[in-house]
Amino acid sequence: MRDMHPMLVLSLGTFNARTGLVIGLPMTTAAYNATNPFAVAVGSAGGRKGSKTRYVLCHQPKSFDWRARGAKPHPNGKLADPAFAQACSVLKQIMGVE
Repeated sequence: MRDMHPMLVLSLGTFNARTGLVIGLPMTTAAYNATNPFAVAVGSAGGRKGSKTRYVLCHQPKSFDWRARGAKPHPNGKLADPAFAQACSVLKQIMGVE
């Protein structure tokens, strides 16, 4: 896969630093996710992607070694708190945790 592939990081910075791992949910601008009940729309992508809607894929939690992959914080920064909370809520429903 080419280019940058953003993800919503769920794990704490202390965990990430100590283990070299990051746990999160991938993000995409693929339009077919508009009807995906497990994808949360979190605003427009901006930049090269223009006005495409960004989606957090709550049904695809991932972990990877961020050091080995040379991962960096996304230039757009963090999601707004309501969008983050909505993505976490969907993930909790999928996982059956409170």
